[in-house]
Amino acid sequence: MKFIDEVRITVESGRGGNGCVSFRREKYVPKGGPDGGDGGKGGDVVIRSTSRVSSLFEFSFKQHFRAQRGAHGRGKQQSGKQGKDVVIDVPLGTVVTEMETGEVLKDLVTEGESVTVAYGGRGGLGNRHFASARNRAPRYAQEGEPGQLRTLKLELKVLADVGIVGLPNAGKSTLVSRLSSARPKIADYPFTTLIPALGVVETTGNRRFVIADIPGLIEGAGKGVGLGTRFLKHIERTRILLHLIDLSAVTGNDPLVPFSVINKELETFNPQLSRKRQVVALNKIDQPGTAVLAEKAKAALAPLNPDVWIISARTGEGLDGLKEHLQTLVEQNETS
Repeated sequence: MKFIDEVRITVESGRGGNGCVSFRREKYVPKGGPDGGDGGKGGDVVIRSTSRVSSLFEFSFKQHFRAQRGAHGRGKQQSGKQGKDVVIDVPLGTVVTEMETGEVLKDLVTEGESVTVAYGGRGGLGNRHFASARNRAPRYAQEGEPGQLRTLKLELKVLADVGIVGLPNAGKSTLVSRLSSARPKIADYPFTTLIPALGVVETTGNRRFVIADIPGLIEGAGKGVGLGTRFLKHIERTRILLHLIDLSAVTGNDPLVPFSVINKELETFNPQLSRKRQVVALNKIDQPGTAVLAEKAKAALAPLNPDVWIISARTGEGLDGLKEHLQTLVEQNETS
């Protein structure tokens, strides 16, 4: 299934039913009074979050949603039936924004959370409501009110405890596949990953956390270069950032270069991202000549971020300790 994280949809609530003009017609009651029933309320349009949906892909095929109109009132004071609501299911982490005003209507982050985005029109009153001492036989009733028509933007921001950031080919997808049961596409060329890959990492004591590979980060990503701004928004949801650096591609033996590039892009896109708790993982320790470089890199990074781990996503070296450390940080973040 294709991953889609931003769509526009049009929603329209139901029109209210019309009130009824009616008079009692019973044997032996020659002058029965007005008994027109009220029109039913139109249906609402509701957007609801659920874990059963993981992408906005379904909205590629349907962008228009209309609730049912209310039924008209009838004689004998019978009110019209209310129109059926339309409930639109979206993934957890979906932000609902009104296109015309730019107002954020709801940030849906928990299971079953919902927001009514278009209210159905009120049903019209039947003629029995307009009877008075001066007008005992009103021959008019109210029309139902129209529904609301709105254009909305649905924007998905992936929910994950740990987000992996790093330059292309740093080994993010490989790391996700080793830590969890996720199987993202892996190849030896830039931008292999074109969608955020999520996996559940299980640790000791039957504990677990969700990890996400955030693709598309290169120099200039914060200003829209490459796939940057499309995926940087997904990092906003994460509790912890795992900054992956490829030891075999460190320019001029300086690990601060890739570290600085990514953090600069985070700062450019959203200053709060650069202030998130970061764990640095120096990857590909299994490659020739990286052992000595790893210790130098760890020492160089210490003044900026002392939380540095040396690992190999391919062989699994150092991953058990890293998993437990990330689990501890996630739990600390939940209670803080």
